[in-house]
Amino acid sequence: MIFGRHKLDVQTTINRGRSSARKKSVRAVASGQRPRQICKVNLNWEQLCRFASREVEATLAALPKPLRARAEKLPVTFERQPNADLQADGIEPDTLGLFTGPEFADEENVPLPPQIILFLENLWDFAAEDEVVFQEEVRTTFLHELGHYLGLDEDEIAGRGLE
Repeated sequence: MIFGRHKLDVQTTINRGRSSARKKSVRAVASGQRPRQICKVNLNWEQLCRFASREVEATLAALPKPLRARAEKLPVTFERQPNADLQADGIEPDTLGLFTGPEFADEENVPLPPQIILFLENLWDFAAEDEVVFQEEVRTTFLHELGHYLGLDEDEIAGRGLE
């Protein structure tokens, strides 16, 4: 299967020891945040990619310098939704993001590069077509998957408010 310029064998790159996918259902419970005005906008794929790229770049820029230098080398790929191969591997169709490949500490021992995949149509649906919520969810999902790259498990990520 090809993501961007990388051919990946999903069977060997998905870290089965940890759940590395951020799913809709995890964030579906009300978080107690203030109500916001919903601004539904119908965006096309190019616009979703542009918004997501800007948000990932802004998130990277806000990271502490040593972490930012490492995170900037990690490929981030945008897909519409998990494809049939990922779903056959157990990734739910409503997954928001996925980290594949070795964690930072194991990176040199595995021939395939790590990467983060953000499923933009799922994020857009989860955000109820609200641009502001979409950008927040791209940021949260990116940081969630970055946490997996850094070796954090689901409990450690949830403890940082990135469930």
